[in-house]
Amino acid sequence: MVKDYEKLLEKVRQNLPEVVLVRERFEIPKVLGHIEGNKTVISNFSQIAGVLGRETDHLLKYVLKELATPGEIRKGAVIFGAKIPSSRINEKIAQYAKEYVLCQECGKPDTKIIKEDNLVYIKCNACGIKRPIKSRV
Repeated sequence: MVKDYEKLLEKVRQNLPEVVLVRERFEIPKVLGHIEGNKTVISNFSQIAGVLGRETDHLLKYVLKELATPGEIRKGAVIFGAKIPSSRINEKIAQYAKEYVLCQECGKPDTKIIKEDNLVYIKCNACGIKRPIKSRV
């Protein structure tokens, strides 16, 4: 009886569209930008912050600190005060997502940063877990 059930399950899985089986729904956009002289201009930084569900200022502060470079938001674009390869910026944004966006319990990006009693937490809306984070940013 159990083997029949397993065979039926396998048959159903084979007939499912591939899109249903893909677990990864969260994809961080890659930075779009260019270098102007000694500066790096990123035009889609606000879009990336929106996908992450975080304030642009919070993400920018983290990336600037990690890259040890000055920067600012001007006319909707982020301008770094140094020539920085996009791969390094993408790496720091992925690091930020791991630390401040993705739930460590279930791995989903459905989280919010909340403050309670001078402590900062990440609360997952998917699994309900709440964990403290360093408010270093």
